[in-house]
Amino acid sequence: MRHSSQGPRARANGHAATDPANDATRLRTETPLDKSYHFHDSGNVDTQATANAPAGRLASALNAACQCIWLDRERLHAQLELATGNTGLLLDERPGLAAGSVVFVDRQDAAAMDRTCALMHRALMSPAFARHVGIHSAQVASPARDSAGALLGFDFHLGSADPQLIEINTNPGGLLVNLELARALTACCDQVAAPLARLASGSIGLDELATHVVGHFAAEWQRARGDARLETIAIVDDDPHGQFLFPEFVLYQRLFERAGWHAPIVDAAELEICDGRLVANGRRIDLVYNRVTDFYLAEPRHAALRRASEEDLAVVTPNPSTHARWADKRLLAWLRDEALLGEAGLDADERSHLLKTIPPTEIVTADAADDLWQRRKELFFKPVSGYGSKAAYRGDKLTRRTFEHILANRYVAQTLVPTSVRRVIADGQPMDLRVDVRNYGSAGATWLRAARLYRGQTTNFRTPGGGFASVLTLPG
Repeated sequence: MRHSSQGPRARANGHAATDPANDATRLRTETPLDKSYHFHDSGNVDTQATANAPAGRLASALNAACQCIWLDRERLHAQLELATGNTGLLLDERPGLAAGSVVFVDRQDAAAMDRTCALMHRALMSPAFARHVGIHSAQVASPARDSAGALLGFDFHLGSADPQLIEINTNPGGLLVNLELARALTACCDQVAAPLARLASGSIGLDELATHVVGHFAAEWQRARGDARLETIAIVDDDPHGQFLFPEFVLYQRLFERAGWHAPIVDAAELEICDGRLVANGRRIDLVYNRVTDFYLAEPRHAALRRASEEDLAVVTPNPSTHARWADKRLLAWLRDEALLGEAGLDADERSHLLKTIPPTEIVTADAADDLWQRRKELFFKPVSGYGSKAAYRGDKLTRRTFEHILANRYVAQTLVPTSVRRVIADGQPMDLRVDVRNYGSAGATWLRAARLYRGQTTNFRTPGGGFASVLTLPG
């Protein structure tokens, strides 16, 4: 299979090609992709997503045609060899992880996303929201155990007039993977390649991002333990070696080791409590980077991790309180409550911005069953503590039996919002893929933006030509 990322030979508008007359690089000016190649699919948004995109935006035009910037896989191989000692870990064993393309985003959309993230941080850090979340959270998720410095991922769809926030994540996968992808971009000519690192950056440069990540975990430790020395930070998940994002665990491991910390990758089932300490394979764990998706640590195999969090036997980040404070899906309903936003200190313009960029979201109750069923084709149903589209349902695909399951459990219903699309070349053929943009950051600042390209109802890493892609923010 040949992706557009594999170099200049692919023929599409804006691709580079080698001129046999002078062996120089030139740009093609013809437009071979002059037909519509929209696919037919039953995903969670309108298949003609480009029709919903704002008119007059440069990003839409570039995403529909430009193929002159791509992932240099040889450079990525070299970077990963240096970082992990195993290039095949990321590329060969997981071909669907990296798309090979880039996604363009207009400056005004980037600014709107950044403002949404900053305003949400202000609101959720307020005493008003702390009280509200505390009332609706389990004891294991007491706000007193939460950290103000959570590392977050904000997922947006860009197919409407304003970016639409569809989800918040407290252990967002892909940050370090996407840093490596952004570092490995190349283009058809030097004039295009020169500004790539700047366009791919968030509020901090690519070369500074690793330092900020290390600083985040050091700050988490200092908040909990003061000047005590941090020696061991464990990267914990269920069956970590079997996880699709295991390569990222290795990137974190190497990053932490360069910072001077011992950094084992540990299966959550290997954790034990011994003499009032959290240990794994006989070694004391000071801090846990928790990638487990049992957010409230309710499963028996997470008993040691839960006890360590509750009894402060180790610093666990993120912990159940972090999820309740920042990623419980009911927050997207509460963040549209103007009275609550006013109590949080947001003025009318700030409240209006959040209402424009957070799609209508409601908490599912049995009392509203008839109304929700009537409106189901406009809605997407998500479990309150779900992740990765697990047990999430598009309303127009619902059966009565599944709807009864939704009513019997904790769900929210979110208005369907369209994605934007990106045209890629896969197997020599053009195809339009859906785009989900994730903003990675902390304390209201955006550190990096990345996209996921996919076909179907929700994001996945199985689509030819799909996977993670770097986001380039266009100059204003």
